[in-house]
Amino acid sequence: MMNEHGKSDRPVVPKKLANKGCGEPRPAERVEGRGLAKGNPDQQNRDRTQNRRDLQNALERVRQAAQRDKGLRFTTLWHHVYGVDRLRGAYLALKREAAPGIDGETWTQYGRDLEDNLQDLSDRLRRGAYRAKPVRRVYIPKPDGRQRPIGVPALEDKIVQRAATEVLGAVYDADFLGFSYGFRPRRGAHNALDALSVGMSRRRVNWVLDADIRGFFDAIDHGWLVKFIEHRIADQRVVRHVQKWLKAGVLEEGCRTYPEAGSPQGGSISPLLANIYLHYVLDLWADHWRRTQAQGDVILVRYADDFVVGFQDRAEAERFLGELRERFRKFHLELHPDKTRLIEFGRYATERRGRRGEGKPQTFNFLGFTHICGKDRRGRFVVLRQTMRERMQAKLKATGKLLRRRMHAALPEVGRWLRSVVEGYYRYYAVPRNYPALKSFRFEVIRLWHLALRRRSQKTRVTWKRMVAIAKRWLPTPRILHPYPEQRLIVR
Repeated sequence: MMNEHGKSDRPVVPKKLANKGCGEPRPAERVEGRGLAKGNPDQQNRDRTQNRRDLQNALERVRQAAQRDKGLRFTTLWHHVYGVDRLRGAYLALKREAAPGIDGETWTQYGRDLEDNLQDLSDRLRRGAYRAKPVRRVYIPKPDGRQRPIGVPALEDKIVQRAATEVLGAVYDADFLGFSYGFRPRRGAHNALDALSVGMSRRRVNWVLDADIRGFFDAIDHGWLVKFIEHRIADQRVVRHVQKWLKAGVLEEGCRTYPEAGSPQGGSISPLLANIYLHYVLDLWADHWRRTQAQGDVILVRYADDFVVGFQDRAEAERFLGELRERFRKFHLELHPDKTRLIEFGRYATERRGRRGEGKPQTFNFLGFTHICGKDRRGRFVVLRQTMRERMQAKLKATGKLLRRRMHAALPEVGRWLRSVVEGYYRYYAVPRNYPALKSFRFEVIRLWHLALRRRSQKTRVTWKRMVAIAKRWLPTPRILHPYPEQRLIVR
């Protein structure tokens, strides 16, 4: 379908980083073309802009073809991945301070001879000589105290995976359903939260299925995943490289293993593969179920492997849950028995449970927020979203540890760092009706900072009055940064 020679006939001028050998370029520095005369910056800028425009146009053509024909299988996509311009863009989009993989190569080291490295990588991808390296297994703490396994790919694997994700994303974003929000362009966690809130407020939702998939990323079946990909992708070069990443193995404490299932979290392509898997296993099936089996209202919101389903009738909710378990079993997935709950929730839940003497409605957690049945000032039902207690406590605990390490640093240095911490916290959690939690977080940060300042000197005690003045100077006061859910959806 795709023309392998669809790129511009204009010859691509090899490029190199400015100040070669000086490590990571400063943002103000420009990339200089080797074949261009000195003192010709306008031509260089036009060349770079044209390259970016060519890449965007190529993906737009793929996206439009996918939207026009939902049954189309793409036969030639790999040439979009191995182009030097695409690989360069993927390299520049990587996190520069990210931990290296088993090769030990960092972003800065690779960039010292960037153009030669990218050209060599492009040649290997085109010839089929590219080999994926095992991922390095590390563990990061989860808010509940457990350890989350993360796979750290080698730098070149990160580059190729990111380039492949851009190309495949152009195909699959046209297929993914509207209630899928995770790791998609122009969609994020707050869009999913708003959709859930509006759906519960405007649809007849009385019961909520709070579902959790046990060890999802470790349970993805490779055989089924390849079959799902081949529904849309007929280019076997793309399929083979996905299989390479899945079968590259995991290196942990010097021992290399080859898992027969799962996609290591940490790779650039893992979120897309997870979306593809759940698109076929959950989304299409659930959408068909609610259109053909349900009599009452059903809403569904999914972000990666986290999803919430709302029902009007309890009997339909229980039937859906039973059939969902059977559906997941076929594809080697399992709902967590302790974390999957069916709870009464909605505009009538408080009144009904009160008549039965069962107390307040239960709450559920989704994307870092605890969702609560509440009312606005006019007495209308609203879904209150408050920061999860475990998330706040985990963030405060981490902040306290870092404060102790900076105990003897200069006050302005610590103040600037804490300001970035508090502002980052606000950027995610500053949603309407969550002001008390923001205020509480800022107070706890001030308290931790006060303890650190008092501990570093036995002679000069910092009074609370002075601490309040210091906090006023460095820590921003809470304010709501996100619009109400209805307003954001109307804009979209």
